[in-house]
Amino acid sequence: MKKRTRRQLQRWGVAVGAGLAVWLAAHWAAVWPVLLAVLFAVVAGGGGWTLWRAHRTAVGKDRQWRAQEEARARELSMTQVDALSWQEFETYVAALCRRDGCTKVVVSGRSGDLGADVIGYLADGRKVVVQCKKYAPHRSVSSHDMQKFVGTARPEHGADVALFVTTGQSFTRDALGLAVRQNIVALHRDLLGAWVKGAHLESLIPLNGSGNGGGSGGSKRGVFHAMRRVR
Repeated sequence: MKKRTRRQLQRWGVAVGAGLAVWLAAHWAAVWPVLLAVLFAVVAGGGGWTLWRAHRTAVGKDRQWRAQEEARARELSMTQVDALSWQEFETYVAALCRRDGCTKVVVSGRSGDLGADVIGYLADGRKVVVQCKKYAPHRSVSSHDMQKFVGTARPEHGADVALFVTTGQSFTRDALGLAVRQNIVALHRDLLGAWVKGAHLESLIPLNGSGNGGGSGGSKRGVFHAMRRVR
């Protein structure tokens, strides 16, 4: 039964194929343009998809290269920042504020300033109070440091925008959590590097410690988009 069924199927297949061949021969003049169009569409679609994939890959590599180059440029500039004394660092941060349109910028430059190393006003009139911590690149800002600034930035100085800037790589989890709860803008080394390279202060404020430094992906994306807004 199985052999007979197979033979019947084979015969049926041959008959259908022969019938299709006869039909194509009879209607070839009308059929071949359609077949040619289908073949062209398949080839064009395959080529277009290949080009699209190649474009996506090239764009992705270009973005990755740009991000890497910007990171290297930031670190080159940060090497120069690392060479500053803590007094020079405060003066430099004040200069960055002025560059971005802040007015009435003053530098305390003395002990007992109650966390207000730099004071100024944004273009919209909001008062900015900046705490500057000139730390080694590998260090993190502690919760204790953040607590002291929280206790003075607004109660003592009336800050509308309280900014904690450090050359250290990151803020501890507790320090960053406190900053977020108390609306303190935390700029770690990566974000400071973007500021140094031209990112506008007001474009960095919303990032507020994104990625918490340490070269994390979130931080690098935030810094990259901040740098893109500069151009």
